[in-house]
Amino acid sequence: RDDDDINDVASMAGVNLNEESARIMATNSDLVGTQMQSCKDEPFLAAIPLHKRILETAKKLGITDVPAEVVTFISHATQSRLRTVIEKVTVITQHRMESYKDDEWYEQATDVRSQLKFFEQLERLEKQRKDEQEREILLKAAKSRSRQEDPEQARLKQKAKEMQQQELAQMRQRDANLTALAAIGPRKKRKLDAPGLLTIGGEGVGLCGGSQAGLGTGSPRQYPRQKITRVNLRDFIFYMEQERDMSHSLLLYRALLK
Repeated sequence: RDDDDINDVASMAGVNLNEESARIMATNSDLVGTQMQSCKDEPFLAAIPLHKRILETAKKLGITDVPAEVVTFISHATQSRLRTVIEKVTVITQHRMESYKDDEWYEQATDVRSQLKFFEQLERLEKQRKDEQEREILLKAAKSRSRQEDPEQARLKQKAKEMQQQELAQMRQRDANLTALAAIGPRKKRKLDAPGLLTIGGEGVGLCGGSQAGLGTGSPRQYPRQKITRVNLRDFIFYMEQERDMSHSLLLYRALLK
Protein backbone atom coordinates (compact mmCIF):
# COMPACT_ATOMS: atom_id res chain seq x y z
CA ARG A 1 0.00 0.00 0.00
CA ASP A 2 2.89 2.36 0.70
CA ASP A 3 4.31 1.68 -2.74
CA ASP A 4 0.90 2.46 -4.30
CA ASP A 5 0.76 5.83 -2.48
CA ILE A 6 4.23 6.74 -3.70
CA ASN A 7 3.33 5.85 -7.29
CA ASP A 8 0.06 7.74 -7.10
CA VAL A 9 0.71 11.15 -8.61
CA ALA A 10 -2.50 12.67 -7.22
CA SER A 11 -1.56 11.63 -3.69
CA MET A 12 1.94 13.00 -4.10
CA ALA A 13 0.46 16.37 -5.20
CA GLY A 14 -1.85 16.43 -2.19
CA VAL A 15 -5.06 16.20 -4.23
CA ASN A 16 -8.01 14.27 -2.85
CA LEU A 17 -10.01 12.95 -5.79
CA ASN A 18 -13.12 12.31 -3.71
CA GLU A 19 -13.22 15.89 -2.44
CA GLU A 20 -12.61 17.31 -5.91
CA SER A 21 -15.41 15.19 -7.40
CA ALA A 22 -17.82 16.34 -4.70
CA ARG A 23 -16.82 19.95 -5.26
CA ILE A 24 -17.37 19.70 -9.03
CA MET A 25 -20.77 18.12 -8.53
CA ALA A 26 -21.75 20.87 -6.09
CA THR A 27 -20.59 23.63 -8.45
CA ASN A 28 -22.39 22.27 -11.52
CA SER A 29 -25.34 20.85 -9.65
CA ASP A 30 -27.80 22.95 -11.65
CA LEU A 31 -26.51 21.40 -14.88
CA VAL A 32 -26.62 17.81 -13.70
CA GLY A 33 -29.71 15.98 -14.95
CA THR A 34 -30.91 18.84 -17.15
CA GLN A 35 -31.77 18.38 -20.79
CA MET A 36 -30.25 20.79 -23.30
CA GLN A 37 -31.93 21.59 -26.58
CA SER A 38 -31.32 24.10 -29.34
CA CYS A 39 -33.38 27.28 -29.58
CA LYS A 40 -35.88 27.88 -32.33
CA ASP A 41 -34.39 29.57 -35.35
CA GLU A 42 -36.35 32.82 -35.60
CA PRO A 43 -35.67 35.01 -38.64
CA PHE A 44 -34.80 38.66 -38.15
CA LEU A 45 -36.98 39.93 -41.00
CA ALA A 46 -40.55 39.04 -41.87
CA ALA A 47 -40.39 35.91 -44.00
CA ILE A 48 -43.36 36.48 -46.34
CA PRO A 49 -42.50 40.04 -47.55
CA LEU A 50 -38.82 39.10 -47.80
CA HIS A 51 -39.66 36.02 -49.86
CA LYS A 52 -41.75 38.10 -52.25
CA ARG A 53 -38.95 40.63 -52.64
CA ILE A 54 -36.39 37.90 -53.33
CA LEU A 55 -38.70 36.28 -55.91
CA GLU A 56 -39.15 39.61 -57.70
CA THR A 57 -35.38 40.02 -57.95
CA ALA A 58 -34.83 36.36 -58.88
CA LYS A 59 -37.35 36.46 -61.75
CA LYS A 60 -35.30 39.20 -63.41
CA LEU A 61 -32.35 36.77 -63.45
CA GLY A 62 -34.38 33.80 -64.71
CA ILE A 63 -34.81 32.04 -61.34
CA THR A 64 -38.32 30.86 -60.57
CA ASP A 65 -37.93 28.98 -57.28
CA VAL A 66 -36.30 30.22 -54.06
CA PRO A 67 -36.37 27.81 -51.09
CA ALA A 68 -37.17 28.88 -47.56
CA GLU A 69 -33.59 28.21 -46.41
CA VAL A 70 -32.39 31.02 -48.67
CA VAL A 71 -34.87 33.43 -47.10
CA THR A 72 -33.71 32.46 -43.60
CA PHE A 73 -30.06 32.80 -44.57
CA ILE A 74 -30.61 36.28 -46.06
CA SER A 75 -32.52 37.32 -42.94
CA HIS A 76 -29.64 36.26 -40.69
CA ALA A 77 -27.13 37.94 -43.00
CA THR A 78 -29.12 41.18 -42.78
CA GLN A 79 -29.14 40.97 -39.00
CA SER A 80 -25.39 40.38 -38.87
CA ARG A 81 -24.72 43.22 -41.30
CA LEU A 82 -26.92 45.62 -39.36
CA ARG A 83 -25.20 44.68 -36.10
CA THR A 84 -21.79 45.33 -37.65
CA VAL A 85 -22.87 48.72 -38.98
CA ILE A 86 -24.31 49.78 -35.62
CA GLU A 87 -21.17 48.70 -33.77
CA LYS A 88 -18.86 50.61 -36.12
CA VAL A 89 -20.98 53.76 -36.11
CA THR A 90 -21.20 53.59 -32.32
CA VAL A 91 -17.40 53.48 -32.07
CA ILE A 92 -17.16 56.50 -34.41
CA THR A 93 -19.64 58.41 -32.26
CA GLN A 94 -17.80 57.58 -29.06
CA HIS A 95 -14.52 58.79 -30.58
CA ARG A 96 -16.23 62.03 -31.61
CA MET A 97 -17.58 62.61 -28.11
CA GLU A 98 -14.23 62.04 -26.41
CA SER A 99 -12.67 65.13 -24.84
CA TYR A 100 -8.92 65.56 -24.55
CA LYS A 101 -8.91 68.87 -22.68
CA ASP A 102 -7.94 67.31 -19.35
CA ASP A 103 -5.49 64.82 -20.82
CA GLU A 104 -1.88 65.68 -19.98
CA TRP A 105 -0.63 64.00 -23.15
CA TYR A 106 -2.47 66.45 -25.38
CA GLU A 107 -2.18 70.19 -25.74
CA GLN A 108 -4.50 72.53 -27.57
CA ALA A 109 -3.01 73.81 -30.82
CA THR A 110 -5.87 75.96 -32.15
CA ASP A 111 -9.14 77.27 -30.78
CA VAL A 112 -11.55 77.76 -33.67
CA ARG A 113 -14.44 78.68 -31.40
CA SER A 114 -12.54 81.63 -29.89
CA GLN A 115 -11.48 82.76 -33.34
CA LEU A 116 -15.07 82.71 -34.58
CA LYS A 117 -16.20 84.67 -31.51
CA PHE A 118 -13.48 87.25 -32.17
CA PHE A 119 -14.57 87.69 -35.80
CA GLU A 120 -18.22 87.92 -34.76
CA GLN A 121 -17.31 90.61 -32.25
CA LEU A 122 -15.43 92.54 -34.96
CA GLU A 123 -18.43 92.33 -37.27
CA ARG A 124 -20.71 93.47 -34.46
CA LEU A 125 -18.51 96.48 -33.69
CA GLU A 126 -18.26 97.37 -37.38
CA LYS A 127 -22.03 97.17 -37.78
CA GLN A 128 -22.51 99.27 -34.66
CA ARG A 129 -20.10 101.90 -36.01
CA LYS A 130 -21.93 102.05 -39.35
CA ASP A 131 -25.29 102.32 -37.59
CA GLU A 132 -23.98 105.21 -35.49
CA GLN A 133 -22.71 107.02 -38.59
CA GLU A 134 -26.01 106.54 -40.36
CA ARG A 135 -27.86 107.72 -37.29
CA GLU A 136 -25.80 110.90 -37.11
CA ILE A 137 -26.44 111.60 -40.80
CA LEU A 138 -30.17 111.12 -40.33
CA LEU A 139 -30.25 113.33 -37.24
CA LYS A 140 -28.39 116.08 -39.09
CA ALA A 141 -30.84 115.80 -41.95
CA ALA A 142 -33.79 115.98 -39.56
CA LYS A 143 -32.41 119.14 -37.86
CA SER A 144 -31.73 120.98 -41.12
CA ARG A 145 -34.16 123.85 -41.81
CA SER A 146 -33.35 124.66 -45.41
CA ARG A 147 -36.26 126.11 -47.37
CA GLN A 148 -35.42 124.46 -50.65
CA GLU A 149 -35.18 120.79 -50.03
CA ASP A 150 -34.27 118.24 -52.64
CA PRO A 151 -35.93 114.80 -52.80
CA GLU A 152 -32.87 113.17 -51.20
CA GLN A 153 -33.08 115.50 -48.20
CA ALA A 154 -36.80 114.74 -47.82
CA ARG A 155 -36.12 111.03 -47.95
CA LEU A 156 -33.48 111.34 -45.20
CA LYS A 157 -35.87 113.31 -43.02
CA GLN A 158 -38.58 110.68 -43.47
CA LYS A 159 -36.13 107.92 -42.63
CA ALA A 160 -34.93 109.81 -39.54
CA LYS A 161 -38.52 110.21 -38.40
CA GLU A 162 -39.17 106.48 -38.82
CA MET A 163 -35.98 105.68 -36.90
CA GLN A 164 -37.01 107.91 -34.00
CA GLN A 165 -40.46 106.32 -33.90
CA GLN A 166 -38.89 102.84 -33.88
CA GLU A 167 -36.54 103.76 -31.03
CA LEU A 168 -39.44 105.19 -29.07
CA ALA A 169 -41.46 102.01 -29.58
CA GLN A 170 -38.55 99.88 -28.40
CA MET A 171 -38.15 102.01 -25.26
CA ARG A 172 -41.87 101.68 -24.51
CA GLN A 173 -41.72 97.92 -25.00
CA ARG A 174 -38.70 97.66 -22.71
CA ASP A 175 -40.40 99.73 -20.01
CA ALA A 176 -43.55 97.61 -20.29
CA ASN A 177 -41.52 94.41 -19.88
CA LEU A 178 -39.73 95.77 -16.81
CA THR A 179 -43.04 96.85 -15.30
CA ALA A 180 -44.57 93.42 -15.89
CA LEU A 181 -41.56 91.66 -14.33
CA ALA A 182 -41.72 93.96 -11.30
CA ALA A 183 -45.44 93.22 -10.89
CA ILE A 184 -44.90 89.45 -11.10
CA GLY A 185 -42.10 89.51 -8.54
CA PRO A 186 -39.13 87.18 -8.19
CA ARG A 187 -39.59 83.66 -9.50
CA LYS A 188 -40.15 81.13 -6.75
CA LYS A 189 -38.35 77.83 -6.93
CA ARG A 190 -40.68 74.90 -7.50
CA LYS A 191 -40.77 72.13 -4.95
CA LEU A 192 -40.08 69.53 -7.63
CA ASP A 193 -36.82 71.34 -8.48
CA ALA A 194 -35.49 70.93 -4.94
CA PRO A 195 -32.77 68.30 -4.46
CA GLY A 196 -33.77 64.97 -2.96
CA LEU A 197 -37.26 64.81 -4.47
CA LEU A 198 -38.59 62.06 -6.67
CA THR A 199 -41.68 62.61 -8.80
CA ILE A 200 -44.26 59.84 -8.43
CA GLY A 201 -47.69 60.37 -9.93
CA GLY A 202 -47.29 64.15 -9.92
CA GLU A 203 -46.37 64.37 -6.23
CA GLY A 204 -42.94 65.00 -4.75
CA VAL A 205 -41.65 62.32 -2.41
CA GLY A 206 -38.62 63.18 -0.29
CA LEU A 207 -35.64 60.87 -0.23
CA CYS A 208 -33.30 62.79 2.07
CA GLY A 209 -34.48 61.95 5.52
CA GLY A 210 -37.13 60.23 7.60
CA SER A 211 -38.49 63.47 9.00
CA GLN A 212 -39.49 64.66 5.52
CA ALA A 213 -41.11 61.62 3.95
CA GLY A 214 -40.63 58.80 6.40
CA LEU A 215 -38.50 56.78 4.00
CA GLY A 216 -35.54 56.30 6.30
CA THR A 217 -32.49 58.33 7.21
CA GLY A 218 -29.14 58.74 5.58
CA SER A 219 -27.80 60.28 2.40
CA PRO A 220 -30.02 60.56 -0.68
CA ARG A 221 -29.97 57.58 -2.96
CA GLN A 222 -27.98 58.10 -6.13
CA TYR A 223 -29.60 56.65 -9.23
CA PRO A 224 -27.15 55.74 -11.99
CA ARG A 225 -27.66 57.82 -15.11
CA GLN A 226 -27.73 55.80 -18.28
CA LYS A 227 -25.26 57.01 -20.88
CA ILE A 228 -26.90 57.57 -24.25
CA THR A 229 -24.91 57.47 -27.46
CA ARG A 230 -26.54 59.64 -30.11
CA VAL A 231 -25.51 58.93 -33.69
CA ASN A 232 -26.01 61.73 -36.19
CA LEU A 233 -25.84 61.84 -39.98
CA ARG A 234 -22.24 63.07 -39.95
CA ASP A 235 -21.09 59.92 -38.13
CA PHE A 236 -22.87 57.69 -40.65
CA ILE A 237 -21.37 59.65 -43.56
CA PHE A 238 -17.90 59.16 -42.08
CA TYR A 239 -18.59 55.43 -41.77
CA MET A 240 -19.71 55.17 -45.41
CA GLU A 241 -16.62 57.06 -46.57
CA GLN A 242 -14.37 54.52 -44.83
CA GLU A 243 -16.17 51.48 -46.25
CA ARG A 244 -14.90 50.19 -49.59
CA ASP A 245 -18.32 49.07 -50.79
CA MET A 246 -20.09 52.29 -49.80
CA SER A 247 -17.48 54.97 -50.52
CA HIS A 248 -18.79 55.39 -54.08
CA SER A 249 -22.40 54.42 -53.52
CA LEU A 250 -25.45 56.47 -54.41
CA LEU A 251 -26.54 56.41 -50.77
CA LEU A 252 -23.40 58.34 -49.74
CA TYR A 253 -24.02 61.07 -52.32
CA ARG A 254 -27.64 61.39 -51.22
CA ALA A 255 -26.52 61.73 -47.59
CA LEU A 256 -24.01 64.44 -48.55
CA LEU A 257 -26.73 66.44 -50.28
CA LYS A 258 -28.89 66.59 -47.15
